[in-house]
Amino acid sequence: MISEARSRLVLPVILSATFMASFDYMVVNVATPSFERDLHAGPIALELVIAGYAFTYAGGMVTGGRLGDLFGHRRLFVHGMAAFTVASLLCGLARSPSQLVAARLLQGLTGAAMVPQVLALITASLPASARTRAMAWYGVVLGGGGVAGQVLGGLLLQADVLGLGWRTIFLVNVPVGAAAIGCALRVLPAGRSDRRPRLDPVGAIGVSGGLALVLVPLAMGRAQGWPAWTWLSLAASVPVLAGTLGWERRLTRAGRDPLLDLALFRARSFNLGLAINITFLASFGSINLVLTLLLQGGLGLTPSQAGLAFGPMALLTMVASLFGRRLVERFGPRVLVCGSVVNAVAVLSFAVELDVLGGGVTAWWLLVPLGLLGAGGGLTLPSVIGAVLSGIRPAQAGAASGVLTTAQQFSGAAGVAVLGAVFFASLGAHPDRDAFAAAAETAVWSDVALVTATVLLTLLFLRPAAAEAARPEPVLDRRV
Repeated sequence: MISEARSRLVLPVILSATFMASFDYMVVNVATPSFERDLHAGPIALELVIAGYAFTYAGGMVTGGRLGDLFGHRRLFVHGMAAFTVASLLCGLARSPSQLVAARLLQGLTGAAMVPQVLALITASLPASARTRAMAWYGVVLGGGGVAGQVLGGLLLQADVLGLGWRTIFLVNVPVGAAAIGCALRVLPAGRSDRRPRLDPVGAIGVSGGLALVLVPLAMGRAQGWPAWTWLSLAASVPVLAGTLGWERRLTRAGRDPLLDLALFRARSFNLGLAINITFLASFGSINLVLTLLLQGGLGLTPSQAGLAFGPMALLTMVASLFGRRLVERFGPRVLVCGSVVNAVAVLSFAVELDVLGGGVTAWWLLVPLGLLGAGGGLTLPSVIGAVLSGIRPAQAGAASGVLTTAQQFSGAAGVAVLGAVFFASLGAHPDRDAFAAAAETAVWSDVALVTATVLLTLLFLRPAAAEAARPEPVLDRRV
């Protein structure tokens, strides 16, 4: 465990990984016309440039987290950051659509090695007094990185630095990554394992393959009209994931090192927090998609203008995350309930505005609900992540972070796929401003079910709060 003073140096270093991964997840959305023009990328290639990162990023999270537990979180962070930086360089040097797709797949995979170590290092190496602040900043950076990807990405494209065009959105990671590696080697606590780690390649392949069988059709199915292969892929994921779970149980009974630490799922706080993460991020990701489609397709805003319209949400996400930590210290899990209620009010406000105004809605009318959505998210996400990881032993920190971040990616993709399908099914063959508003209204009312589920789950979190708070802090494992 490091001192609180040193934690102030550690936190910016490890959060740089969260920012870079979140930035690169979103930045390609504003550059797709450039890829199409300069690389002659077709629709399938463009889909893979955007979604390929998400496939390997989500599919590798559990493995990346577990490798951190086995080999040390500092080691995985540094190696993952170095590999992510190289992958970003390869993206910036790509000369064809296939090269860019391959580099994006590598970028997601290396991000999966790097990002789980962030929450693991916060959990396992920071003192309890610094963790609430760390979780608050984690929420700020996680949300801010995505918005920065949309806004700064557009500015980088317009600036056309050194005539590099779209390549700058990837090459900007190179100096940032190099600086982060140098700082990490100086300030992150070095750890070592007391025993020789044993890998679980069957579990890694099973988890990654099973998640890919779900995520690929969810990401690509709507654009391709949900062909037969998407349904076959979803069906095949069930036996693959079930078989992997059986294998993990077998390793656990044999006293070996499974990829999935099944002991995590014995903790009620972990399971409940995981469920809250899933419903919240499924709602949050899908409502952002619907509003983006409305702003650009219905109201005619450019990608950069649409990104700026999300400015109030980004600002209030940061403010709520930072001030929320003081509220958490004073009021505990009740802040989580408050955040979920504010989030629900925001979604209901969108639905009511669209119902009343229809095609007459403007971006100005959406600013207040967007602000509420940001405030609710800023109160909810850091609080629930902190609550989930509070009962985790440091030796489980990487595995828990991997499961948590995988659930976040999976739920976001599932929410986008489902509400996206609802939106486009309601849009019709001849969309105009009124049709976009009506489709958005239908999708937003569907989202109400998710925010309602989130509120109910947060209320359940209040019951075991006293018992969780009374539990003594676990002794630090040396494998940090």
